[in-house]
This record gives sequence, structure tokens and C-alpha cells, in this order.
Amino acid sequence: MSERTLVLLKPDCIERRLVGRVIARLEDKGLNIIAMKMIRVTPELARRHYAEHLNKPFYPGLESFITRSPIVAMIVEGPEAVAVVRNLVGVTNGLEAAAGTIRGDFSSSQQMNLVHASDSPESALREMDIFFSQAELCPYAPAVKPWLGTHEERPAR
Repeated sequence: MSERTLVLLKPDCIERRLVGRVIARLEDKGLNIIAMKMIRVTPELARRHYAEHLNKPFYPGLESFITRSPIVAMIVEGPEAVAVVRNLVGVTNGLEAAAGTIRGDFSSSQQMNLVHASDSPESALREMDIFFSQAELCPYAPAVKPWLGTHEERPAR
């Protein structure tokens, strides 16, 4: 069974023109992008998305960063999508992220780390609802599905 997760390509990803390279990594892994749009995050949207960080000392800088330039918001779908995307992205701090991950290859910052990826299926559900309506989702069956793994490899859910 497929799982869905939210991926945000942050302002530094846009400004550094890395959008295509990040999307290619998601697609190369066999994930489907079933919703995508470029938007400007407003302070209100930032507060909704980062609600758990509102009272932390770093929040003002986080809000300033995420609202400074457009982002690309996506819903990505595939087997174990939350874990798969988190592994592709790498740990939060780009200096500590493994080579071969998006952050390990392109980031050297804790905050300007190019990508947000939901950290759990529960967070993914909450976050997807913040950025997308059901009408904006466009699921599809990829033509390459037979080459992405056998049915026996995927646990039933």
C-alpha cells in the first residue's frame, strides 16, 4: 500500500536553483508527485505549519526564512513514503547529513537545509491538509510500477 507525505522545497532550494535536482531524486527513487505548487508562505501559514515551534527562541528566524522567497509544496506518494523521503533528505543539519542525501550533498546549515519532509505519517496528514485541498491531489499509476519492486516485497497494510 502507498503512503503519502508532504515535501516542501524551502526558499534556499528555490534561490539556489536546486528544485529540479531534488525532484529528480524523489522520482528516481520511484515516488509519485501527486500534488505540487509554488507558493509564498505567509506569516499565518508559517505559524500553522510550525505551530509546535511558536514559543521557541529560534521561531522568529524560522518564520523570516520560510517567508522570504517562494517554496514548492508537494505531496509525494509511494511505499513507506515518509521514511523513504526522510532517508533521501538526510538529517536536519546539512553538515551532519550523509553524503548521497539531499542535505548531505547540497546543504551546510541547520536551518537553510533545502527541504522539509514530514517526520511521521501523523504529521504528514496534518501538514498535507495545511498546504493542499483534496481537489488538488492527482494520484496516478506510474508506467514504471512493475520495475519498482514485486508485490511480495511490500507488506500488506
